[in-house]
Amino acid sequence: MRPLLRTVALLTFLLLSLPAHAQLTVEITGAGMQRIPIAIVPFAGEKALPHTISSVVRADLERSGLFRGLELPPLNPEPTEATQISYPEWRSRLADALLVGSVVPRPDGRFEVRFRLYDVVKQQALGGIAYTLGKDQARAGAHRIADFVYEKLTGEKGVFSTRIAYVVKRANRYELQIADADGAGAETALASFEPIISPVWSPDGRRLAYVSFENKKPVIYVHSLTDGKRQVVANFRGSNSAPAWAPDGNRLAVVLSRDGGSQLFLVNADGSGVRRLASSSAIDTEPRFSPDGQWIYFTSDRGGSPQVYRMSANGGEPQRVTFEGSYNVSPRISPDGKSLAYITRNAGKFQVALLDLSNRQVQILTDSEHDESPSFSPNGRMILLATVIGGRGVLSAVSADGRMKQRLSTAAGDVREPSWGPFVE
Repeated sequence: MRPLLRTVALLTFLLLSLPAHAQLTVEITGAGMQRIPIAIVPFAGEKALPHTISSVVRADLERSGLFRGLELPPLNPEPTEATQISYPEWRSRLADALLVGSVVPRPDGRFEVRFRLYDVVKQQALGGIAYTLGKDQARAGAHRIADFVYEKLTGEKGVFSTRIAYVVKRANRYELQIADADGAGAETALASFEPIISPVWSPDGRRLAYVSFENKKPVIYVHSLTDGKRQVVANFRGSNSAPAWAPDGNRLAVVLSRDGGSQLFLVNADGSGVRRLASSSAIDTEPRFSPDGQWIYFTSDRGGSPQVYRMSANGGEPQRVTFEGSYNVSPRISPDGKSLAYITRNAGKFQVALLDLSNRQVQILTDSEHDESPSFSPNGRMILLATVIGGRGVLSAVSADGRMKQRLSTAAGDVREPSWGPFVE
């Protein structure tokens, strides 16, 4: 745990509607091998919105590492519907896919956004949707369109409409922030002059569990993002840390030292029903449920060095999972349950590794030196993590195959403790 920085704490709660202090900026530092060339035509009438739909969609798709937005001279007029599409012309422009759309103001002050996606190679329409949205919903609407395009062309769900949580430290102030997956729209959920660590999303995306030191000790809270209210889940003698949601959203695995040592417990989301999972003289910490809720993966030094283990969610004898290297911590199981991301010490560097649970193959995904807190995107395609660049904490993202890398940073302050939120309908 990071040490307390002040002897007198002042806690300030900020509603989610308060303006953000800073936005994360995204820098793409690597791209996938094969990228789909897509032509995204500027939507007719989109300049009436504060954020142009086509530019947000393009940025989303390019950030995934699977798409390459084509730089093309404009047509006159730009196509907005199927009857205006000339497949041979777009194929000559080297486009495999084409997105066109329009934005039309409504009498009630809102806007109707229509779009259609085309497969240029097969010369067929892939579908489209019409949305009605307000000016302040332009970015959210664009993220939904990017999700549609991504799913139609890859077969996987897009994550552009999901959110991320992270902690920013500026001087002696800590802020728990929530932002869109691209780092935009950051809002402060909680601010404190004492550390905030280990935020983790509930399966429904409506709550965050985290650890706050505002009472001079680590206490676990569950924070509602709909009304800003929160509830103490664990405030026992000693340390209360490392919350992890069960897939049903009704329970959490937590780490308590109330009985001595650092041990795993289960607790209901309202703080009731505390139950110890295992007893050992070792330090057991950093639990995470498997997607099916049958297993809990965790870090333990019971074998003499920190390694990843798993046990039944009902308790029982732990099984060791990691064997390569003498330091493996912070396990995060992928959404499909087939692989495990964790932090490994590799030639003196702390990096993100990925273990294929079926063939036991391990791949180092990052080339940085001080990685921590990996977090899978809900489709399993990307892993968000914290690292240190130039002496300052930043967020990075790496694809599960290691080819695509991004860096997300803010102009001032250290950014740590990332957590990628779930799909939310």
